[in-house]
Amino acid sequence: MISSIKSFIHKQWFLFAMFALILIASINPEIGKTDGLLQINKISNIGIALVFFLHGLGLSFHKLKQGLTTWRVHILVQLTTYIVFPLIFFIGNYMFGEYIDKGLLLGLCYLCALPSTVSSSVAMTAIGKGNIPAAIFNATISGLIGIVATPFLIALFVGFSGEGISFETAVIGIAKLLLLPLVLGQLTRPFLESLHNRYKAITNSTDRIVILMLIFSAFSDSVSSGLWRNNGLGMIALVLLGVSALLYIVLVLTTWISRRLNFNTEDEIAAVFCGSKKTLASGIPMAKLIFGNHPALGLIMLPIILYHQVQLIICSILANKYAKRHS
Repeated sequence: MISSIKSFIHKQWFLFAMFALILIASINPEIGKTDGLLQINKISNIGIALVFFLHGLGLSFHKLKQGLTTWRVHILVQLTTYIVFPLIFFIGNYMFGEYIDKGLLLGLCYLCALPSTVSSSVAMTAIGKGNIPAAIFNATISGLIGIVATPFLIALFVGFSGEGISFETAVIGIAKLLLLPLVLGQLTRPFLESLHNRYKAITNSTDRIVILMLIFSAFSDSVSSGLWRNNGLGMIALVLLGVSALLYIVLVLTTWISRRLNFNTEDEIAAVFCGSKKTLASGIPMAKLIFGNHPALGLIMLPIILYHQVQLIICSILANKYAKRHS
């Protein structure tokens, strides 16, 4: 029993660490806030650039080319990511927007505007024995499209007014911080690939450590600005319910459309997992760039943090269900 608990904690260390840091930030925000004890804001950009350099280093161009041929899957995934998700937000905002806290509403908008995630999309597709090259291609292209599409959708729905950040500034900032290191990683791959593979366990943990650092900093700032003073557990329950409903709708839609288009099961798996995912790895640094020092930044980030956990749990169950078709 004890060994099972230890194994679970080891596998889910990121989840436990994230909520532990949120708890610490809630108790003593002075540690992690901007210009606080740890001075996280002064090193965060270096950490983000390192993460995306390692992503570029680990990205196989050969596997990307393999995924090019399944163009119908690509269209479905990208339309789901950048049209269906925002449309769901638009409808939800029209129906319930006046009853939801403005910071939370901004967070839900941001969640729906984000690109798909690379690591878990590919991992879930692999577990479900789906079309892995298509998943790699779609997840990667989604991130590149998101450099422009995410700030554009935010500007379209809520604008950047009041934060001192223009659309052009947001796009250039995201490109410099995320795209440039990714390209540099690809360019140095022929020289550093073997080294990257040798220390893969360490490099794979780097992005999670940087994300934890950014979450801690953002929540420390938000707690200092009254995040929990002005909101309670009811807010968390509301967000959890909302993101769970959002994931359910998208999973049902992508599955139904895939079958209506007569996708084979492998392509359906790639479409369902890539189309339903939203990236935490890119989402946290992009939020810092787009929203700057917004006093409700922690609340804005709350939907993607909770959505990330829900999508991992539900999609893990779904991936194992897909995998059983071969057993």
